[in-house]
Amino acid sequence: MSNQHNQEKLSSARFSESTDAFVEAFTASIMFDKRMYKQDIQGSMAHARMLNKVGILNDKELQDIIDGLGQVQQEIEAGDFNWSIKQEDIHMNIEARLTDIIGITGKKLHTGRSRNDQVATDIRLYLRDEIDQILPELKRLQQGLITLAEREAQTIMPGFTHLQTAQPVTFGHHMLAWFEMIKRDIERLQDCRKRVNTMPLGSAALAGTTYPIDRHYTAELLGFERISENSLDGVSDRDFAIEFTHFAATLLMHMSRFSEELVLWSSAQFQFIDLPDRFCTGSSIMPQKKNPDVPELVRGKTGRVYGHLISLLTLMKSQPLAYNKDNQEDKEPLFDTVDTVKGSLRAFADMVPAMIVKKEMTYEAAKRGFSTATDLADYLVGKGLAFRDSHEVVGLAVAHGIKTGQDLSEMSLETLQGFCEKIGEDVYDVLTLEGSVAARDHFGGTAPKQVLEAVGRAKAYLETI
Repeated sequence: MSNQHNQEKLSSARFSESTDAFVEAFTASIMFDKRMYKQDIQGSMAHARMLNKVGILNDKELQDIIDGLGQVQQEIEAGDFNWSIKQEDIHMNIEARLTDIIGITGKKLHTGRSRNDQVATDIRLYLRDEIDQILPELKRLQQGLITLAEREAQTIMPGFTHLQTAQPVTFGHHMLAWFEMIKRDIERLQDCRKRVNTMPLGSAALAGTTYPIDRHYTAELLGFERISENSLDGVSDRDFAIEFTHFAATLLMHMSRFSEELVLWSSAQFQFIDLPDRFCTGSSIMPQKKNPDVPELVRGKTGRVYGHLISLLTLMKSQPLAYNKDNQEDKEPLFDTVDTVKGSLRAFADMVPAMIVKKEMTYEAAKRGFSTATDLADYLVGKGLAFRDSHEVVGLAVAHGIKTGQDLSEMSLETLQGFCEKIGEDVYDVLTLEGSVAARDHFGGTAPKQVLEAVGRAKAYLETI
């Protein structure tokens, strides 16, 4: 069913001439804030119920408003709603259509509120809903990391510093490092949600209202944990949007680091992993190419979210109290940040557990670069040598290995004893890759046993969120 709601602005009586057509389009927000229609209707229904409770609306008026708003939502979701730039925003579009449907009672809905506190409430309701969808996706990504970590708890790979081979680690241990990063992101988002879940409705334009409203009742209907305590701050606060975007920027920073490793590891130069074909594309000219488009795109989207964070910070930096039209510019960066986070998480949560780890390649890579040099130094300390002296001894041994093309584990006992007579036959127990990772058998270490214990803790953690 189509509708043709009143095209005259509901707020036009003050003006002696019509708004310029360009200015009307330039100042309108309906083309992007209409995504908050559910939250706007939800807030209006709660507001109407509160007005009824305090005696401003009678029972019939309340029911007419609830039924009318329900019809508006049905029209929107059926694609039959006539969005009008003349009505500027989501609030006025819905109110105008409601008045078309139920008559003058529709005009009573706005009693005791302003678009200033209405939009502030809508954004918080919207962001709360989105957070509640993002948290399960973060959890799903963590589950993928746990699956991979458990599967590859014994798989040896080189650990890097400065992108140079440092010490051998297990692939499972490496995956759990990403788990810890996402865990912190979840904690940040959960904490952010607490401040998002504050209700500004009742602040009206900036000073509150003379009507006998019951803000606590409205908050209870809408599921808010608290209400804002200052009407000026209630309508002008956008800290919660900045905080969410900061969370998103940190999350995308983590995902970008992960993406960089996946791009490197899937290259012909590393060959550590194979990404499933469905997450890659080919080249228009080079038939052999398999491009890691998903991690590359997530890496690229990180800058986009950084930009949104700076935009929101800059938007708010010089605004006097209370509400200003500048705040209309808060929605597009916030909406795009939400979309970017959800898309990136969905792609990674699907892709990560489907990765194939090339164990032979990671093992061979760990053998290169003298990754057990620190183990030899620790061995010599155990034999009574001061660490600085053992460091020098191992440095000489590595220099010899570079010259001869031998790894430390490949050198004869005689050769090794030429650098230090304290070295015995048992040195080979620590020079193997397996011996090196197994020796890191402590809480937080890379030993397979510790990885599996960490997987157990991670699984228990997921049960709590």
